[in-house]
Amino acid sequence: NWCFPPGRRVQSSKLGPTPPRLLTEEEYRLQGEVETRKALAELRSFCQSPDFSAWSTVSRIQSPKRFADFVGGASHVTPSEVSVHEREFGLESLFIDEQLFEEDDDDDEDEEDDEDSVIG
Repeated sequence: NWCFPPGRRVQSSKLGPTPPRLLTEEEYRLQGEVETRKALAELRSFCQSPDFSAWSTVSRIQSPKRFADFVGGASHVTPSEVSVHEREFGLESLFIDEQLFEEDDDDDEDEEDDEDSVIG
């Protein structure tokens, strides 16, 4: 403490904590996959424990066989659900979104041109 003048310590405390580093899109996707797998493993483990009330759970769900398959290690999503997800959120949807936004931008520019001609 004797090396730093008192004003220096006050200045550094006023800066506050540094903000966390933001994840890249790839890091975000990877973290989501890792955490999802971890949570699904924890859920399977809990469902196989003696504390889990299987009968009351099975009586409330729509697809008991699918749930039993999941607890036994099967995937939590069906191939058709994966296909629908890819259509809605995969590369195809990104391409379609880009086209829609480009069209919206063009429309906005046309509207601005129209307003300028009315004002001018």
